[in-house]
Amino acid sequence: MKRSAWAAVATLSLLCSLWVPSALGQAVYGSILGTVTDPTGAAVSGAKVTASSQTKGVSVAATTNESGNYAVTHLIPDVYALRIEATGFKVLEFKEVIVSADTGSRLDGQFQIGGSSETVEVTSEAPQLKTDRADVAMELSGKQVNELPVINRNFQSMILLTPGTQTLTGWSHAATENPQGSKQIFVDGQHFSGTGYGLDGTDNQDPILGIIIVNPSLDTVTETKIATQNYDAEFGKATAGIMTAQTKSGSNEFHGAGYFYDLDPKGPATDPTTGKAVPNNWKQFGGAVGGPVIKNKLFFFGGYEETRRTSC
Repeated sequence: MKRSAWAAVATLSLLCSLWVPSALGQAVYGSILGTVTDPTGAAVSGAKVTASSQTKGVSVAATTNESGNYAVTHLIPDVYALRIEATGFKVLEFKEVIVSADTGSRLDGQFQIGGSSETVEVTSEAPQLKTDRADVAMELSGKQVNELPVINRNFQSMILLTPGTQTLTGWSHAATENPQGSKQIFVDGQHFSGTGYGLDGTDNQDPILGIIIVNPSLDTVTETKIATQNYDAEFGKATAGIMTAQTKSGSNEFHGAGYFYDLDPKGPATDPTTGKAVPNNWKQFGGAVGGPVIKNKLFFFGGYEETRRTSC
């Protein structure tokens, strides 16, 4: 075979090795799903369904099938407005629809006879029974993450709010190999290495130590989900439970926060040999800020946190 042919084969092999098909994990995205019917209860097919972010202005569209069912998938966690329209019916609108990662928000709609220029704003309550998923999980919003009292502002401690969890006592990793302050947490009595962690759809567990790798600042987390049973197959590495987190993103408005926490003890311990107070200075400070780069298209968000502790 000529040298040019070998070069062509090598080039083609290299291109094939570099090409990776896209795979969209549900741990990053949420969805809105439901069924649309007419005033008689019959399914409406071909209705246009549009989900629009109320903070970023971006939209995702779908249509109902022959059974009147629809699903708007791969939505970034946010607050959405849902618009459903079809010929011969008034437009249906749902507002303040909260979409979380790895969950589906169900919104069923029933059309009313009328023109497309008329709009019916629907206020619906959250369903009491979850029918689209079988996992046993607890979700915390960004507001809850920021306002719940958490010692040392350790994000991973949130997992202890779920039943059947506890920390390992009497032993811990050295600070040099665990600078992020990860805890060894048992879920339903299983070893802490079986508890998985995910951050923005990526594996966030140390493959050797079995602890969390990135322990995000509370001000950078928009939501977290802690599943202890029947979680998705994509979390197959986890054998006890899985804690996933999504970080914040910018929006069409600038927003930010700053903080400073002085955790010094009120009455520091005294060295019995010298009678002098033992220094134990512990301070945490930082902040976060986000906003638009190009309105409705491109956004930025960043955060910083520092902990300074001196003890003897």
